[in-house]
Amino acid sequence: MTIARRMSFFFNAHNHLFEEAAKYRAARKLWAELLLERFGIRDAEARKLRFHTQTAGSMLTAQQPLNNVVRVTVQGLAAILGGTQSLHTNSFDEALGLPSQESALLALRTQQVLAHESGATDTVDPLAGSYWVESLTAELEDRARALLDEIDERGGMLQAIADGWVQEQIHEAAYRWQRDVERGERVVVGVNKFGDDRPVPPPPFQHDPEVERPPTEPCDDALRELESAARGTANLVPPILAALTAKATLGEVCDTMRAVFGVHRPGDHT
Repeated sequence: MTIARRMSFFFNAHNHLFEEAAKYRAARKLWAELLLERFGIRDAEARKLRFHTQTAGSMLTAQQPLNNVVRVTVQGLAAILGGTQSLHTNSFDEALGLPSQESALLALRTQQVLAHESGATDTVDPLAGSYWVESLTAELEDRARALLDEIDERGGMLQAIADGWVQEQIHEAAYRWQRDVERGERVVVGVNKFGDDRPVPPPPFQHDPEVERPPTEPCDDALRELESAARGTANLVPPILAALTAKATLGEVCDTMRAVFGVHRPGDHT
């Protein structure tokens, strides 16, 4: 029960306003029910689904990038209507590269307008009772339970990942999405409909090469300490923090651990 109270989740928000809101509503209901059904947890606080939502970078387009402001607004609104406790709104130019200062500020202002001007946060579960949303919620819950049953039949999530089944589901979903876009069965404004002949703009953010970190002895020492710890049984959090404090990049930290642990590949049971 104590662990359940401390758990939180990270969800993604896509473009279909009502389907996304229903997704979060279904997730909240499933969490409360599964904790009771599988673990006998009756504590009301533990059965509350706590989750952060980030708007979907995969839904942003390089073509007509200003359209992404609208997409991010719809995605953020869906998350709020679905009950998220925390929200990140992407910048409109992230399909091109790192966001500019101006686009990052606009993303923040988008979130602030939703929070303080839209009225969406004035009540809990504002779409409750809508036939459309309630039916979507029920359908998503049923389909999620069917997936959970299949995962159980496959030996659990760890086994399903090791067998490559989870990756296969992700790849198939991405393929179906792209196929529908290319066939014109799914409209993406500015991409396969309502387009124009203007070229894709260049990335708005250009890093300053002067701020790149040259190799330093403290950083190299910290990465060696991390590698040594990774080859043993020690807690890796302290050496990771030490490496980051010594100005190691996230890539350097990951490369160091990757050199020790390798890379997981579907079907690899070792």
